[in-house]
Amino acid sequence: MTVHGRRGIPARPAPGAAFAEAVGLRVRLGEREVLAGVDLSARAGEVLALVGPNGAGKSTLLAALSADLPAAEGLVRIDGRPEGDWAAPELALRRSVLPQSTQMSFPFPVADVVRMGRAPWAGTPLADSDVEAVAAAMAATEVAGFAARPFSALSGGERARVALARVLAQRAPLLLLDEPTAALDLRHQELVLRICRERAAAGDAVVVVLHDLGLAAAYADRAAVLHEGRIAVDGPPAEVFGGGLLSLVHRQPVEVLPHPRTGVPLAVPVRDGERSSVRADGRSAMRNGHAGLTSA
Repeated sequence: MTVHGRRGIPARPAPGAAFAEAVGLRVRLGEREVLAGVDLSARAGEVLALVGPNGAGKSTLLAALSADLPAAEGLVRIDGRPEGDWAAPELALRRSVLPQSTQMSFPFPVADVVRMGRAPWAGTPLADSDVEAVAAAMAATEVAGFAARPFSALSGGERARVALARVLAQRAPLLLLDEPTAALDLRHQELVLRICRERAAAGDAVVVVLHDLGLAAAYADRAAVLHEGRIAVDGPPAEVFGGGLLSLVHRQPVEVLPHPRTGVPLAVPVRDGERSSVRADGRSAMRNGHAGLTSA
């Protein structure tokens, strides 16, 4: 739709609708097949966590969902259409991407970096919302206090939060975030995942690559565990985070325990001297003198 000669805006997805889908997705990097037949959907109103060890294909899957990597086989749909059918400006109205790291060649002020997220909306009816969108994104990520500082003068964690603010300012209904907590302290890790939950509650589809299984269990509606380029399991973390599977995928003995107050599953590495108390399925048979502390 066009209003007064300007580009229109995409309709908001219906709650629970699959806004991004991978169907039979295979991706090759050089001679290596990194993704080997992945089927996955990102739904409006949900946080989907992609978890698994290094090299499992998490970042590659995120890049394929964002249309930054081509599929060797299969397809990716965004907003009901193959991603290749969208022109770049139209795609930018529908999905925003946070890479693992953000580099700037020039010392742009923080406020200008965040404002870059509004570029896709130029020429649309929502261009008038730029000031409010930038201010809200900077407040949410707690970067407004250094809006005038050059991006190049920030710490790694501060840069990560500014990059997230840029993504939030874009206000696309699909957020694709690659390890957004990697450079952050404990407070800001929690802040980022709360923002993910808030965006999902507002109707966005959020896909986030995480290494911290505790964060995934606490904040994600669904978790897809990747293993050697395939999805080993996909479902609510409380149902799919089992010690046996996580031990196999990570090649490290893991036990899964319920949080004593919330019941959220906690994945804990088994260290030397502790292995006798862990059953073959990776759950704890005896811990701190109490039997039966196993995850649901």
